[in-house]
Amino acid sequence: MEFVYLRNQTQHFTMTQKVLLNSKEVNIILHRLACQLIEKHLDFKDTILIGIQPRGTFLAERLKNILENEYNTPEIKLGLLDITFFRDDFRRTDKPLEANETKINFIVENKKVIFIDDVLFTGRSIRSALTAIQSFGRPSEIELLVLIDRRFSRNLPIQPDYRGRQVDAINNEKVKVEWSENNGEDAVYLVTN
Repeated sequence: MEFVYLRNQTQHFTMTQKVLLNSKEVNIILHRLACQLIEKHLDFKDTILIGIQPRGTFLAERLKNILENEYNTPEIKLGLLDITFFRDDFRRTDKPLEANETKINFIVENKKVIFIDDVLFTGRSIRSALTAIQSFGRPSEIELLVLIDRRFSRNLPIQPDYRGRQVDAINNEKVKVEWSENNGEDAVYLVTN
């Protein structure tokens, strides 16, 4: 699918969008990730899922639902973590930032925490999450689960423990994840400007 945007009479920009994962493929990956979590964490007694706001929350909630309803795991604790003011670049923007809500109504002290985000890009969001989670206690262990791992774009030595798919994307390409809860479909696109 190709989109053309006109800026003025003499200059125009083309944006192309390629499907990386369709709805069926996303569903298969979610079930594979859920099974990997079960293999490592069994009953989730000491394990907490933390969705990184805003985009990781859809993935975290979906995984929690699959684990509890389709694999009959006991109820899993799920928190949502906003990292807006923990980012190292939050003062570098001219527009005012709007934080998302942090919803963690439990202590993470000595718990196994699994950070969940949709796309791992530079690693800066995860670094921010590592700082932000300290307000809720000191976990015994932290793991990272992402739907998409963008290789060749890391600024920090951060790698996922669980990944849905690895994508080689260059600088002018963006990975866009759509969720049915938000946009009416589950899909992952590679967008090129």
